[in-house]
Amino acid sequence: MDELPRCRRATWDDIDRWAETLAERIRAADRVPDTIVGLTRGGWVPSRLLSDRLGVRRIVSLRAQHWGVTATPTGAAQVTEGLSGPVAGQRVLIVDDITDTGESLRLAVEHVTDGGAARITTATLLHIAHSKFVPDFFAEEIPRDAWVWVVFPWNYWEDLRALAEKAAGDSPDPEAARRKLRERCGLDVPRADLERVLGSRPLG
Repeated sequence: MDELPRCRRATWDDIDRWAETLAERIRAADRVPDTIVGLTRGGWVPSRLLSDRLGVRRIVSLRAQHWGVTATPTGAAQVTEGLSGPVAGQRVLIVDDITDTGESLRLAVEHVTDGGAARITTATLLHIAHSKFVPDFFAEEIPRDAWVWVVFPWNYWEDLRALAEKAAGDSPDPEAARRKLRERCGLDVPRADLERVLGSRPLG
């Protein structure tokens, strides 16, 4: 995140709608799995919502991680924690919140394939059209020329901290950072939230 990106803050209503859309599409295609593999950390909540809607009780986790906020030092995702349970012979649905580069899902598919899954399907709430990996199912596509940094409810504070620190720079004034986030990112957040994430700084 070298520059302040345009942002879109997803709401819980958005999440509920996207999860319902995904579940409907997966059922219609007769791709209800035996096991859901949730990519940590972004795929945890979507996985649980889909397990509820699809009636799938078994969820295992897999961590395909980027370094820091956006990428590893090499720019590639890495599996840092393997599957938390076996998937051999299972019909598997791999779930994440969004495909941006697509590296995490691509790596997850390779890992689950190596684990002996009988069938692999992939799903994300959002898909950005420039991703090199296209999931089998997604609820909404973001056009390539309309890329935004999506702030999900489960990583609001983490993303806000990274964005606010960049917006604040060396300034002690939280209102200046707030204005910059609103003007540059399209992200309007309460002053109290900025004070919380910039709490180690002297605030005006």
